[in-house]
Amino acid sequence: MNNMASKARIQYEQLGAVARITLSRPAVYHSLDLEMAQELQAALDQAGGDPSVRAVLLTASGKAFCAGQDLGEFLEDGQLQTENLPDFSRMVEERYMPLIQRICEMEKPVVAAVNGVAAGAGANLALACDLVVAAESARFVQAFSQIGLVPDSGGTYFLPRLIGWQRAAALLFLGEPVSTNAAESMGMIYRAYPDDEFALASFELAERLASLPTQALAYTKKLLRLSAGNSLDSQMKQEGAYQSLAGRTEDFSEGVRAFLEKRKATFKGK
Repeated sequence: MNNMASKARIQYEQLGAVARITLSRPAVYHSLDLEMAQELQAALDQAGGDPSVRAVLLTASGKAFCAGQDLGEFLEDGQLQTENLPDFSRMVEERYMPLIQRICEMEKPVVAAVNGVAAGAGANLALACDLVVAAESARFVQAFSQIGLVPDSGGTYFLPRLIGWQRAAALLFLGEPVSTNAAESMGMIYRAYPDDEFALASFELAERLASLPTQALAYTKKLLRLSAGNSLDSQMKQEGAYQSLAGRTEDFSEGVRAFLEKRKATFKGK
């Protein structure tokens, strides 16, 4: 199946059981304005609500992944009009929180394929995904301090959990670019791929995830998210509860039969 819809700022394409969502505003490095944020929310809703989609690949066209907020929205005749600035709290709640929430709450795996620079909210949009892979030429930049702002889009939540307090504080304070290889070494991302292998390798990863038992992956994703706030005992109880749900799926039955018959399981995501 190949079903593609094109919008001004987002491209949505379904390839088999993978929904590929491509940021498509290359002239401004895919920086997010209101319309683009709304289109991306709609694309994530489409992928999340379609049972034929079993994995999502979030990437971008051209040389960059996402430069974060479109600062051009704050300018008038090329000048910053401080008296007419938007309510930043409302902007975060209406644009960025819904994007991060949709990614985290989606009951299927989401892979960020970072093809180029990911800065500010763009970096944290990627880090919110379940797996992050990147081209070796890509870079991650927590650029907020460079313009006098604080990190948003979950940056202060995800980074310390991924790389530890000290490294997170340094990256958020200093705003220094992080190479893809360094990001992989410190555990910020899953894997770096050579540029000429990146597009195919990232799609094959999403395809592999789409072939796995989707409900079991959804339960695993929920457990990983819950672990951030649970005690060990609470987490193990949650594991038992979700194991009970997983044990009732068709994919569990297929997995057991395949194991006993010494063949590869064919999961249907049910």
